[in-house]
Amino acid sequence: MTFGSRLAGGTVLVVILTVGVLVGAAERAVRHALEADFANALESEARLTREGLPADSVGWDATIHRFARQSRHRITLIDRTGRVRADSDFPPGPLPPIENHAGRPEVRAALGGSRGVASRRSATVGHDLMYVAVPGGPGVVRIAASLEQVDAVVRGGQSAVAGAALLAIVVGSLLTFIAGRSISRPLAELAGAARAIAAGAPPRFPRSGVTEIDALVQALRQMHGELGERFEDLRRERAESAALVESMTESVVAADGRGHIVTANAAARRLLGYGEHDALPDLPELFRVKAARAVVDDVLAGEPVRDRELDLDGRTLLVNARPLPAGGAVLVLHDLTQLRRLETVRRDFVANVSHELKTPLTSIAGYTETLLSDTPDPDTAHRFLGVIQANARRMHRLVDDLLDLSRIEAGRWHPEPVWTDVAAIAREVYTNVRAHAEARDVELRIAADAAPVVYADADALRQVLTNLVDNSLRYTPRGGTVTCEAAPENGGVSITVRDTGSGIAQEHLPRIFERFYRADPSRSRDEGGTGLGLAIVKHLVEAHGGRVSAESSLGDGTAIRCWFPAGADDAAAEITSR
Repeated sequence: MTFGSRLAGGTVLVVILTVGVLVGAAERAVRHALEADFANALESEARLTREGLPADSVGWDATIHRFARQSRHRITLIDRTGRVRADSDFPPGPLPPIENHAGRPEVRAALGGSRGVASRRSATVGHDLMYVAVPGGPGVVRIAASLEQVDAVVRGGQSAVAGAALLAIVVGSLLTFIAGRSISRPLAELAGAARAIAAGAPPRFPRSGVTEIDALVQALRQMHGELGERFEDLRRERAESAALVESMTESVVAADGRGHIVTANAAARRLLGYGEHDALPDLPELFRVKAARAVVDDVLAGEPVRDRELDLDGRTLLVNARPLPAGGAVLVLHDLTQLRRLETVRRDFVANVSHELKTPLTSIAGYTETLLSDTPDPDTAHRFLGVIQANARRMHRLVDDLLDLSRIEAGRWHPEPVWTDVAAIAREVYTNVRAHAEARDVELRIAADAAPVVYADADALRQVLTNLVDNSLRYTPRGGTVTCEAAPENGGVSITVRDTGSGIAQEHLPRIFERFYRADPSRSRDEGGTGLGLAIVKHLVEAHGGRVSAESSLGDGTAIRCWFPAGADDAAAEITSR
């Protein structure tokens, strides 16, 4: 909006507001005066009605109807209990049931011995009425009259004032527009000259005849001569600085003395979740985390911050910040999230593997020392050697599982899918574990006869089912059942291994596919599990483009569902979408 438009608009707005206030004040004052006069007139009419009432109450009805026809106002007689004794709006004779009027404000005032006045909208006639009540008669004499006459007088006054106001607004707007144009034109030309200087084009300076504007033009001429040389230097330095900051892998944010961000490289915008052209808030509002805001407060207060580590929206950042000599600050943020995650994974992996190897190694060492130090009988020696062999096999399974998982996660293993009969693979797996199942009195079932064949690597599917069935057998009590089910689902094949075991608490379900995670650690180790079976299952199924999920609750058994795409194209599409 131009200066002239602002000047004209502001003046017109002031005129409109002033006229509006005057019209409103005048309307209020006139209405108040008219309503006061109207109330006085109704009071006089009520007093005359009171004086004209006969002493005998039998004649009250006829009297108020006669007075009402003359004044064209409603007259009501109310006794001291609030009961209506006569009303001109009803035909002469007995009155129908009428609401008690003791609660009406004007009636309460009249019953108190003074004049009562009230205005409200009548539901009967559909417009505002004024009620004036005076003590007398059976208790109160009340006159009700419409305020339409008052409204008509007020509307007439408003029309006259509005016409005058409209004329004043039109004339004032015209004069303001002329005055504003005479001032804004040279200013607009001067702004054009300033823009030309900023763009490096030759400026055209105006001549306004206004002393202040001419002084500004002269100062702008002098400045133009000095800026010409500096612009090129600033452009070159800015381009060099921008290229240097943008090429940094660390996130860099710079703010001026008022906290406005003047520089934020692409790495910083990505880290903070802003697009290339998104507006950034001021530096004090840039971070929502308390620790990060403390860093900003310290550096804006003039204190440098060195190597301070903090968490920001799930990321670990190393922050260095320095105040600028002219005010403001520069923050450099280095994202350590991936490094810390890798350190955590490595530490947890070493701890878990060490923990898993400690138990069998301790058993092997203990029994070996016993055999070397003592000479037990053959049965005891055979039993000790059996324990040593079992723990050695457990370590062997753990190493094999670690190698398989490492190979899959590293991408060195790729499935070679073929059309495979799920029921045949399930029967083969059941054959390998049948002796274990019979020893535990657990029934093995297959419900996959009607299922289509699955497009999967046969060895991988065999390993998936082996791990799931073996896992179910560990947690299924005597007399329980382990069932392998297969059925078409969502354009693919769903394979589910379901048991009637102890089940898994809901809080553990999201993590059961993690390496070495155990819902019941002590029992899993007693059963000889490595803690890697479900992790291997998850990776093998996802390598086919499939998905793995678990359903369980304590005491109701567990179901692990593996979904495989129907064919090669579906598997490729699923892997791509992931």
